[in-house]
Amino acid sequence: MIDPRANAAGNLAEKRIDLRLIADMVEDGARVLDIGCGEGELLDMLVQLRHADGRGLELSQAGVNACVARGLSVVQGNADTDLSYYPDNGFDMVILSQTLQATQKPHDVLREMARIGKQMIVSIPNFGHWQVRLNLLTGGRMPETGTLSASWYETANIHLCTLLDFNDLCDTLGLSVDRCITLSNGRARHISGPPGNRHNLLAEMAVYLLKRG
Repeated sequence: MIDPRANAAGNLAEKRIDLRLIADMVEDGARVLDIGCGEGELLDMLVQLRHADGRGLELSQAGVNACVARGLSVVQGNADTDLSYYPDNGFDMVILSQTLQATQKPHDVLREMARIGKQMIVSIPNFGHWQVRLNLLTGGRMPETGTLSASWYETANIHLCTLLDFNDLCDTLGLSVDRCITLSNGRARHISGPPGNRHNLLAEMAVYLLKRG
C-alpha cells in the first residue's frame, strides 16, 4: 500500500522550490494562514505533509474555487483590507509567498501578519540581483528575470524591493529575521539572520522566517 505522504513528497519535487523550502519551515500540526494562496499548492502541501490546520485567503474567485476543489479551507479576501478581521495570535504561522510586492500597502500587511501570527514566512523576488542591475545599467529598461518574468505593463508587482530594503522594513516594524534562505539558479543558501550585501547582489529571491521583537 502506498503512503499518501510519500506521494505528496514525490509531487513536492515538481513544485516551486521556494514552496518546498517554506513547507520545511512549518512544524507538524501548526495552525497556518496562507495569504494569497493562489490555487492552493502550498496549502495542500502543508495539510498533507505537515498535517497543518491550514486556512487560506485568496483574492481571485478562480483561485478560491481551485482551492475548494482540493478540499481546502479558503475564503475570498484582500490582504490589504481583510487581515484586520483575524484575531491576535490566531495562527502559529502566517505565510505570504511572493505576494508582498503585489500589495497596495506592504508595511500594513506585514504589521497585520505580525499581529495575527506568532511567526511569519515571507518570500520575495530580489530587485537587487546583479542581473536586474546589469539590465538597467546597460539596456536602460525594466528587467525580466526568472523571478520577475512578466513585462512591466503586465506585472502585478507594484512595490518591488531589494533584500536590503526588506531588512529595513523589518527593522522599522520591530521584526527580527530568525533565518533566511536565498535562492539563485535553483540553489538554496541558508543564512542565520538577515541577508547582507553579497546576498543582495547574488540572490534572485529570498525566503524569510520572521518573529516579533
